[in-house]
Parts: sequence; structure tokens; C-alpha cells
Amino acid sequence: MEILTRVEIQLKILIMKATDIPSKEYAPFYANYIQSSESEYTLIEELEISVHRLIKFVQNIPMDKFDYRYAEGKWTIKDILQHLIDAERIFAYRALRFARKDATPLPGFEENSYVVSAHATNRSIQDLLTELAVVRQATLSLFKTFSEEDLQEIGTASNHPMSVRALGFVIIGHQNHHQRIFQERYLEELPQ
Repeated sequence: MEILTRVEIQLKILIMKATDIPSKEYAPFYANYIQSSESEYTLIEELEISVHRLIKFVQNIPMDKFDYRYAEGKWTIKDILQHLIDAERIFAYRALRFARKDATPLPGFEENSYVVSAHATNRSIQDLLTELAVVRQATLSLFKTFSEEDLQEIGTASNHPMSVRALGFVIIGHQNHHQRIFQERYLEELPQ
């Protein structure tokens, strides 16, 4: 049996990429999120980089677009930012539970109810971006504490197996997905 030092374990974590995660560690629904992570970056690097990329992107959006809905019943950009914040908190909570070997199956969550209840359109864009950055810092702090073994722990969420490391990449991919939605459905030819 190979015995690794804490430094060697942290090094393995630092070089882990989304391509290292077998599909049995997540539900098929999450495949696109995990695969949309930047392949040149590790989990920790991409958690750090992607939030800055999104914040910079959002700061370049014209103010009149933040409360815009491209169709009846669709979320605003503010709603989506709040959704990203809420979802990241839930995914990080799941990661914590699974890393701590909690075998309790975790239920899904009704994202549409969250958006309605959050009233994000009443908030400033700066307030939302600040909260997003704070939540990401908490997520980063949590993931930096996980050992290689912790990252490979698998629990059940929404009736599907999910590993801790897959949850980290889902957080990134979910954010990337919504940034693409901003570009494709809310904005016209704005620089990224």
C-alpha cells in the first residue's frame, strides 16, 4: 500500500482535472457541466479563475440588461446570478456531507421556487457579485481542505451517485453554462 504525505496528497489534488473524473461519479445530466470546465486548469485553479471571469463579464453588461427577460417567464440576469449563488451553496453543502462520509441521500431542490423567493431583481448587481465572490471564496476554502480520498467520496443527490470532485466541477460548469446563456440569449455582440 502506497503511503503519501500530506504534501503529495495536496499535489495530486492540485493537478486533478475534469477529464480525470469517470462518468460513474455523476448523473448524466451533469456531464455537460463537467465537460465544460477548462481542460487546462485544475479544479482549484478553475474555481479561482472562473468566478473572476464571470464577474468581469457581468461588469461589462449594460445596466439596462440586468432586469431584461428575453421571453415571458424567463429569469433576468440578476435572477440567474442569485441562482448561481444558491446552487453553489447547495453543491458545496453536498460536497461537505459526502466528504464527511454522510451516507444520507440528499434531495434535489426546486430552482424555480428559489428564484421566485429570492427577489434578486430588488438587489443591486454589485451586491449580487459581491455575494457570488464571497460564496466562491467559501467554496474554495472548503475544497482546499479535502484530501484525495475526500474528493473521491461518493454520496447520493437527487437519486444519483455524485462524487465530491464531480461537485466541484459541476459548480464551475454550471457557472460556465449560464455565462453562455447570458451571451446567447440576453446580449447582442458584446465583448466577452
